[in-house]
Amino acid sequence: MTIVKTKIGRRSFIKSSALAGGGMVLGFSWLASCKMSAEEVNQLPKEWFKINGYLRIADNGQVTILSPNPEGGQNVKTSMPMIVADELGVDWKDVIVEQAPLDTAAFTLQFLGGSQSIRRGWEGLRMAGASAKAMLIAAAAQDWQVPSEEISARNGILTHTESDKSASYGEMASAAATMNVPEEVQLKEIKDFTIIGTSQKNVDGHKIVTGKPLFGVDTYKEGMLTAMIVTPTAFGLKLKSIDDSEAKNMPGIKSIFTIKVFNDDYEKAFFDTRTFNEVAVVVGNSTWEVMQAKKALKIECEPIEGITETRNRFGRKWEEYTPGGLESTAKHYAEMEAIASKKATVKRRDGNPENAFKNAAKVIEATYTAPFLAHNCMEPMNFFADVSDNKALLIGPLQKPELTEQTLSARLGMPIENIEIQMTRLGGGYGRRSYAHWLVEAALISQKMKAPVKLVYSREDDMTNGIYRPSYRATFRAALDADNNLIGFHVKTGGIPQSPLHENRFPAGAVENYLAEDWTIDTNLTVGSFRAPSSNFIACAEQSFLDEVAEAAGKDPIDFRLELLERAQHNPVGENNDYKAHRYAGVLKLVKEKSNWSNRDGVARGVAAYFCHNSYAAQVLDLTWENNEPVVQKVTCAIDCGIVVNPDAATNLAEGGIVDGIGNALYGEISFKDGVPYQRNFDTYRIIRMREAPKEIDVHFVESDIHPTGLGEPSFPPIFAALANAMYKATGKRSYKQPFLKQRELLG
Repeated sequence: MTIVKTKIGRRSFIKSSALAGGGMVLGFSWLASCKMSAEEVNQLPKEWFKINGYLRIADNGQVTILSPNPEGGQNVKTSMPMIVADELGVDWKDVIVEQAPLDTAAFTLQFLGGSQSIRRGWEGLRMAGASAKAMLIAAAAQDWQVPSEEISARNGILTHTESDKSASYGEMASAAATMNVPEEVQLKEIKDFTIIGTSQKNVDGHKIVTGKPLFGVDTYKEGMLTAMIVTPTAFGLKLKSIDDSEAKNMPGIKSIFTIKVFNDDYEKAFFDTRTFNEVAVVVGNSTWEVMQAKKALKIECEPIEGITETRNRFGRKWEEYTPGGLESTAKHYAEMEAIASKKATVKRRDGNPENAFKNAAKVIEATYTAPFLAHNCMEPMNFFADVSDNKALLIGPLQKPELTEQTLSARLGMPIENIEIQMTRLGGGYGRRSYAHWLVEAALISQKMKAPVKLVYSREDDMTNGIYRPSYRATFRAALDADNNLIGFHVKTGGIPQSPLHENRFPAGAVENYLAEDWTIDTNLTVGSFRAPSSNFIACAEQSFLDEVAEAAGKDPIDFRLELLERAQHNPVGENNDYKAHRYAGVLKLVKEKSNWSNRDGVARGVAAYFCHNSYAAQVLDLTWENNEPVVQKVTCAIDCGIVVNPDAATNLAEGGIVDGIGNALYGEISFKDGVPYQRNFDTYRIIRMREAPKEIDVHFVESDIHPTGLGEPSFPPIFAALANAMYKATGKRSYKQPFLKQRELLG
């Protein structure tokens, strides 16, 4: 039995019996995100729609949960309400889900990122459901004059067996609203879950496949204008002048002007990243007319100078330098090679690694590189804005609405309480929509035009305007003794402009002599979060290298890893290891069993495992080599993410991460010459095609009673290395540079 104290967050509970038609409203604040979208919204009393951030019980027994956080395809809009419904004790078919607007008074951190939604919301969501159930039971006990301990609650029905009395939740909702929020509530035992752990369909699924307007780009308001931006022609340049003499006279064009995203003296917050601070804007009646005017607009650019700006990450400040100059991919790799040969910053040292390498019987060394990557969300960046002198309404897709609201308030000079941000479903994200410069742009354009405006990026705008996954390089060295034991391990890594190093992750803690160091190089290319930030590269490099070390030691790749994890579990080195060795080993053992590892059956097999975002994933990839191309036959995946709330949704997330990772590993690349991206659209930026996806993906979850952890990102990093290791088995050549397959034909 688990008892939780509700008084810890009692100020976030609100009761009301003033609803039309009766009913109960129990408001609660979630640290992360619980959200849902209504199936049959028109069945609810209209008055209820104005409440957000609440669990609602209607007098007809229906339950509505307004979900405060963004839905970006990870299916939390379905899975998180399942948690509330289970503790509440209702039938899932009686639950309606709605997306709440931004409301910082009701919620804390309305935030999508870091695979944190289920993990952060787990206890709060359960407490909310259990508290509402306790209040319903108290209402029934008072009405029936019986002890509350004798009343059961299940499937939305309250029952007192001895008196043969029963009532639906709806019948008791109004009375329950007069009850005090209990000081503590009893949560269900895991074995008693009836909804958690079952597969439920996406609450927005039917709307998505039938084309209902769920996404920001679907937004339409009467009198709305369309806007697009024009940026400098290369990174390292800024606008000098614009010639709109032809464009301004084209059909449907209302205005052409320039805006500054942030004021020159603005202290940027962590997610206030933007590529070009000053951009040209074209506003007109329709997207097509604006696109034609964009082509006719003539701009002149000039070089930027290096600038140092102050960044503020939740109170921690640092100086960020952006250099001038026109950067190129060839220059980037030369710079990384040069700096990698110099002294770097030591982040962790165990034992005496220098001595271990000096006395080693065998030393293995390998260097890995990866290019910048573009997100290429299915839905390009867009936002609707209607800004007047004293209020602002914004509608669209973004991941950090609460943080963006603060930025927008500062830029418009408008109090936060006068700003309303309504969140739509994200048509892709995984980091790209964290940096909402386009929302600020939309607001400034609307303010200038004194009219409602929808800003839309073209695919070319999106792909050439940042915000990219950084470019990385890593050199690994391993020292083996005469008995092929790993006695020394050294990683030296860095990137442009960020390092991918996680110095306390495996194999730290498993090797007596360990050294981790890193470096960075400044750039004027804008970068930001990309699915499983930094882990998406370092996992590939590390797990590819461990396979090479295992081969040099004459050991099976899985057995070699398990041997190291045995050391980390029972006799760890150091005290700051940030993984649980037994859980790490658990996914390797599970994937070994489920993939029938010892039976190659005519395929080349690669394995990899990684820990990130509080979860563990291991994968075995089977491929054949056909017509000088890899063909992925099957991927077997094992994941330990604690309790799995919605197995179908969890499986879908894992499958998506696997396909996404294979595509990026084989083809993904943004390259530059004199500050200009070569890849501007899907004719030059190669992504995975349906025929190139694995023919079969088999996902397994470790049975667990640990609270849920991350899942949107953990399946992504290890698949790069599983693919690389399988390709080596098929060809005898190791893959040290991403993308593994350079584009042979743009349309090949």
